[in-house]
Amino acid sequence: MTTDLTMLAWAAGLTAILWIPYIVARIQTYGSAKTLAYVADNEPLPPWAEKAKKAHYNAVENLAPFAALVLVAQAAGAANSTTAMASVVYFWARVAHYLGAISGIPYVRTLTFTIGWIAIMVIFYQIVT
Repeated sequence: MTTDLTMLAWAAGLTAILWIPYIVARIQTYGSAKTLAYVADNEPLPPWAEKAKKAHYNAVENLAPFAALVLVAQAAGAANSTTAMASVVYFWARVAHYLGAISGIPYVRTLTFTIGWIAIMVIFYQIVT
């Protein structure tokens, strides 16, 4: 398997587990009965958990173009060392984005989002040129 596809698998796996911290926070805050019955859905979460939820949604939104472009690059024969590096950068940018988002360190969330977006654009550029 290529580096691009490996990083796509890791990015998908990461995105698939990012919901766990904020659900655990909801259970700790409101109890499992309210959480599992959806009664607590409209109740506020602790600030870090709200940030985790938003970071998870952002990861889902960004996984779609990343996945599409990695798969197109593979199918079109455009995958190369540049797309491989961009895929690695994208994955680690998403890890850093999540950690930066929940920690609230100024500028980290925006910077890591931008790095991930640039990685996606690098893959796109390799496909269209």
